[in-house]
Amino acid sequence: MNQEKPTLLCLDDEINNLDALERIFRKKYNVLNASTPLEAFNFLDQYKDLPVIISDQRMPEITGVEFLEKSITTHPDTVRILLTGYTDIESVIESVNKGQIYRYLTKPWDTTDLLGTVNQAYEKYLLKSELKIKNQRLSEALSELQNLDKAKSQFMILINHELKTPLTSIISFSSLLKETVLSEEQNLFTDRIIKSSDKLKKIIDDVLLIVKGEVGSIPVNEDLVDFSLILKNLPSEITSNMTTKNQKIVTHFDVAQVHTDYNLISTAIYRAIHNATKFGAAQSDIILSTIKTENEIIISITNQGANISESVLNKILKPFQLDENVMNHSVGMGLGLTICQTLVKAIKGRLTIRNLTNGVTVEFILPHKLK
Repeated sequence: MNQEKPTLLCLDDEINNLDALERIFRKKYNVLNASTPLEAFNFLDQYKDLPVIISDQRMPEITGVEFLEKSITTHPDTVRILLTGYTDIESVIESVNKGQIYRYLTKPWDTTDLLGTVNQAYEKYLLKSELKIKNQRLSEALSELQNLDKAKSQFMILINHELKTPLTSIISFSSLLKETVLSEEQNLFTDRIIKSSDKLKKIIDDVLLIVKGEVGSIPVNEDLVDFSLILKNLPSEITSNMTTKNQKIVTHFDVAQVHTDYNLISTAIYRAIHNATKFGAAQSDIILSTIKTENEIIISITNQGANISESVLNKILKPFQLDENVMNHSVGMGLGLTICQTLVKAIKGRLTIRNLTNGVTVEFILPHKLK
């Protein structure tokens, strides 16, 4: 029967006090009486699950605070209560934190108050134990998720490399075919193979870049980046699209330079401009602007045209939650802005997307310097 009850250790060098404590608690608790600290330490060795300890303060060998302090080593979760006389209160207050004492009660004690205090202490012990178990489970679940995430990333990198090997062969042999004598139809088919292979290679490179971003393996260098130089080197694909749609880039630079990685930020800007031109209205402006705040530099790319629906907006920056609507909206395989986010994160920035009255703004928010 006693084994089913929670255990309560009482330490007092006066036998009469121990008898009184046992009478108060024996109905609900398995009471262990110790008249010396040595007996109490023996009980600590025997009982690993010990919810509550009550200790008298004044004893011949060591004080109650000293005993309770020593008990923390073996029983850190146990709730400790101290019994003391009025003359001891000042010294107990100074020592109470050392023993991690839940409460101290004065002698002679009020039985109702003492019983209520011990019951509350036991409830606290149960809550601490439950919280400890839940924290352990959460820690194990988090560790498992991290392992799964790492395995997913490693798998994606492996798959990408495995896809690249045969794809490289397809591109190489198709290029060799172009150097041979082919009929008009054969030339057409070969061109389509090369074009599709190049597109597939870009998709594989994009997915690999996202995975590298997730595992933090994108190399980063700090350069003094000039925004005018980025615009000067616009890829031909962007300029061709803009010419076709009669669009132009308008700049508003509050700051002309930033200390960051040139390759990463330029690629992110090109991707965002490509997106802006693709979904912007014909004969409209693409606005590239920079604003310098106290701690950050904000790069904005804004187009004029249709908004992005809320359902797409909520998923567009989550590469492994893309659906058909998102993929149809974005550049490439629905990874255009996701690539931007990956690149901006690598240079310690963040990306936001906002719908305007007539258009969409993509913002890269960067620190003034990487280091």
